[in-house]
Amino acid sequence: LFFFSGLTATEKKLAEYKCNTNEAIQLKLVRFPEDLEDENTTFNPEYSHQVFGDDEVAFGYKGLKILLYYIAGNLSTLFRIEYTSRVNEKFDCVEADDVESKIREIIPPGFCTNTDDFVSLLEKEVNFKPFGMLLHTYSIHNEEAGEDITYQIYKADMTCPGFREYHERLQTFLMWFIETASFIDVDDERWNYFLVFEKYNKDGATLFATVGYMTVYNYYVYPDKTRPRVSQMLILPPFQGEGHGAQLLETVHRYYMSSPTVLDITAEDPSENYVKLRDFVLVKLCQDLVCFSPVKLMQGFSQEMVTEAQQKLKINKQHTRRVYEILRLRATNMGDAEQSRSYRLDVKRRLIGPYKKKQRELAKMRRCLRPEEMTNQLNQIDLNLQREQLEESFQQLVSDYRRVLERLAQA
Repeated sequence: LFFFSGLTATEKKLAEYKCNTNEAIQLKLVRFPEDLEDENTTFNPEYSHQVFGDDEVAFGYKGLKILLYYIAGNLSTLFRIEYTSRVNEKFDCVEADDVESKIREIIPPGFCTNTDDFVSLLEKEVNFKPFGMLLHTYSIHNEEAGEDITYQIYKADMTCPGFREYHERLQTFLMWFIETASFIDVDDERWNYFLVFEKYNKDGATLFATVGYMTVYNYYVYPDKTRPRVSQMLILPPFQGEGHGAQLLETVHRYYMSSPTVLDITAEDPSENYVKLRDFVLVKLCQDLVCFSPVKLMQGFSQEMVTEAQQKLKINKQHTRRVYEILRLRATNMGDAEQSRSYRLDVKRRLIGPYKKKQRELAKMRRCLRPEEMTNQLNQIDLNLQREQLEESFQQLVSDYRRVLERLAQA
């Protein structure tokens, strides 16, 4: 008995040495020395499972802090681990997780481990300039600062001096903010990199801070075209919700639109948020095309739309169809029974495609497996379920489309 009660006491004690790594990891983008002490400049990861396992826990420490501070522009890194106490192999008979080597696996070598070295690097930040070719400049009004802040988007590649090392530091953020992130093979020359920077003032000089970036891979399409595919896109948390994603995606689209060898632009395994962003950007680009005039929208989806969107804006057929549905929703008076019914049928006809295919496959299977009367009954059950699912999908789409239109109205 004594042994068991002793065990739970030990277990209790050891449970106190578990830390949630999403809370323990503290990230910062540092512009001024005082940012180091300012808690308002700290942000945490959304994910740490790729480094610390599915439960996102580090064992063996109390009050664990994993500090990963980056200089705002060139992303030189300070990495330090702090804790109030740690389990001891001699007394506790267990070993603490080797947190340091787990972090070292994803951050490139050459980081600082003490604050003084980091601050002296911060003084050299005035020499940092963005990499590559300037594509676009825009400004956003900042309520807090009471002024317009200027941002710039650049296209870079591995031939830019210092860019390879900078990119190694930049991509470490993917691990914390993209659920299934992986590092890319930078020696493959078909990658393009698009970077967003903020211009800010420090002691009368103009400096640049990293805001976010996108990587795009250029796939070859026989015989002489390419199909750029967006692979990763990240706007760093301090800048999220300000419209930088839309600026970046539109700039990248415009960059490829001007190239005669580009067929169309796609994305690899896009997240829900990315799809919403893309809907907004593509509708914004397409709304003034002749083929999307209200009269033509009411006549239904056409080959003319597919051709014009692809030739002028490098948008593929599937995305063009979504753009059509969003713009047709805007042109439709949903209070009018006839217009509303016509719109609903049009969208549902597209949505039902996969169901119909499934239905045919099921019917084929059942002809081999079951007596005739049973097939009909099952089909009936299937149809009712299908109607419900279809209606649900339709309602969800319309509410997503309305959000795009609201954002467009404010743009």
